[in-house]
Amino acid sequence: MTRGDTVWARLYYRNATGEELRFVLTLMGPGGRTVELHCAPAAHDEPDTCETPRVPSSGPPGSAAAIAEFVGAGPVEEAPLLLRAGSERAPDSRG
Repeated sequence: MTRGDTVWARLYYRNATGEELRFVLTLMGPGGRTVELHCAPAAHDEPDTCETPRVPSSGPPGSAAAIAEFVGAGPVEEAPLLLRAGSERAPDSRG
């Protein structure tokens, strides 16, 4: 998401599984800059959001991307990857 010269990532979710889930929300900007946020969504059926801190944009509009990865319970190195979703970069204005 962008507003003026600020960029951030937001994830809308619902954990209707009744089980412990974790996710990592990563905002990637130009030049290898990243912001990573670890969240543990509550195990209930209510919609909620999680978002990274807002940071100054370091590139042209559309140069940032976000990825959300949901993993199951257990040690991080053994937890199964359940879902990976990413944003798409904005179309190039040059056509």
